[in-house]
Formats: sequence, structure tokens, C-alpha cells
Amino acid sequence: MHRRPFAAAAALAALAAVPAAAQDNAIRVLAPTWVGFAPALVAQDLGCYAEEGVSLDFRFEDDRANVMAAMERGDIDADMRTIGEHQGRPRTPETPGTVIGTIDISVGGDGVLVDGSIASVADLKGRTVAIEPNIPARLLLQMELAKVGLSINDLDLREIATADTIAVFADPSIAAVGTYEPFLSQAAQILTDRAPRVLVSSREEPDIIVDIVTARDAALAENPGKFESLLRCIYRAVDFQRAEPARFAELAAPYFGLTPADITEIVETSLAYTTYEEAVEFLGTPDAPGKLHAVFDQVMALNLDFGAADVKLDAAGEIDPTLLDGLFDGHSR
Repeated sequence: MHRRPFAAAAALAALAAVPAAAQDNAIRVLAPTWVGFAPALVAQDLGCYAEEGVSLDFRFEDDRANVMAAMERGDIDADMRTIGEHQGRPRTPETPGTVIGTIDISVGGDGVLVDGSIASVADLKGRTVAIEPNIPARLLLQMELAKVGLSINDLDLREIATADTIAVFADPSIAAVGTYEPFLSQAAQILTDRAPRVLVSSREEPDIIVDIVTARDAALAENPGKFESLLRCIYRAVDFQRAEPARFAELAAPYFGLTPADITEIVETSLAYTTYEEAVEFLGTPDAPGKLHAVFDQVMALNLDFGAADVKLDAAGEIDPTLLDGLFDGHSR
């Protein structure tokens, strides 16, 4: 059965309708339609959540504003997005959401697709560029523009939903579209009359686009155990992907309406799942901050410079490594 993004109102209403008593061990998650989050879903097929005594309610929602509102209301327990999106406006230090783990890094899965008339980023000046606010491709585009003394303000910017990438880029008035997989490859393969090519992607900036797991603070304080279960299941599924990539692709494909071959190609060319050990390296320990803190600060500076964030956030205040510390102690890997 294919799982596709729900309409925002219906998805959030369904989440909010779960009785409070049933929520104690239910993990309600919203995340964009991105194959990087597949381990959380495949873990369900592997029976991990049932073994942990919890349940997963995972739904796709590409609109960050809807996700933040759901987090504020307590309709969800966790979300998964990039560290850069986590920082974007209107987040302040008081906004709910603490980073408790990583799930993947983008190594080509986010990018800006241009038509054949664009030879370099400088050619985008004054042209119409379509892109969803706060997604990684926007950060990559801003970094590329800065190299030639331009900014996002030098473009005719149109805000879109990333899921509409193909329909939007089919319009010849759109010179470029910022997007992510699978929409990036699909648009390039389908719209050949535009002579499309990738202008810039996360392949050039592999340490910038890190996908994280963020927990709602009140839910984390009330029941940290279910978030430990979520993380254990994610990293078990990552181990499974490393050991049996073909079977992982078969299990992941229906959730995204893709074929196993599509999943395999995206994973092999666009992203790298983070193992438990790599996640610990990113978040560090309570006594020694990991490398995600430096990434956080670097991306924070870029978001402030480019106007994607209004408030400077402190990495130590946004990242909590305590759940990862000894996560598998007393538990099978």
C-alpha cells in the first residue's frame, strides 16, 4: 500500500484525535517526503517498535509551518528535518523541539535544477526561481549566489511546495527550481525539453545538510523511554540497510510510492544514513560536544546572514546527547 503525503488538516486532525491514554507509548512523527527518513519506517516492518513496546504513527508533511504548529500544540512527539530547517524563522530558544539524534546526511539529494539557458549562477540574476522556504536547496542556492556577489534578493523568487517540482519546472518562465529527491531526479528525467542540469547540490557541501530527529520537550521529559525506543529502532534499521540494502529498498519503496530500484539509486547517489556510532560522533556526549555543534554554528551563521533565521540559537541549548549516551546498554543491537 502506497503511503503518500496526507492533506495537512486531515493528517494533523488524525494525530490529535488519538486518546491521551493511548499516547503514552505512541510516537507521533511528521517529516517531509524524503527517503532519508526511510529507516524510521522500515523499522516498523522489521517489528522493532512492537518489540520495544511502543507504536509509531509516522506521516508525511512537507510544510514546515504545519509541523511547527503541530509541535506547539502537542499534536506530535517528534519531527525530522535538516539542522538548517530546524533553525529557520520563526524559531527562538523558547520554541519546542530538542535535537536528540541524526538519521542521514545529504550527499547530492538536495539541489537546484536549472534550464539550458543558465550557464552559471550569475545568469539567474533577475530570472524567476521557484523554491520552498527553508529547504536545504535554498541554503545551497544562497551560498552559490554569494560567491558571485549576488543574493536571493537579486532573483524573482516564487515560493512553491516541493512536491510540485515537476509541474512548476514545466513552466518555461521558471529558470530554476530548488528541490530534493526524488523530485530532483524525476524533474530532470521527465522535462528533457528544458535541457535541465543540476547547478549546485549537497554533493558539494556534504557536511552542511544533516537530517536530525527532534523531540517535543514536554513529551521528552514525560517519557524519555519512548524516544530511546525510536532511536534504537532507527539505528537498527540503518544497520539492516547496510547488511541487506536490496531488502531495505523493497520495504522502503511503498512508503514513498517508488520502486525498489528508485530507492536504491537515491540512497547510493544522494544520501548516507548515519549509524548509531556516527550519530554519537555527531551529537557527542554530555561531557564532550560532538561535531554537530560546529555544523550547527556554521549553518546558524549562514541562516542569519541570508535572512532565513531571525535569532541566533545556541547549539548546546538545542542539542541533547543524553539519550544516545549508552542507548543500547542492556538492549540488543
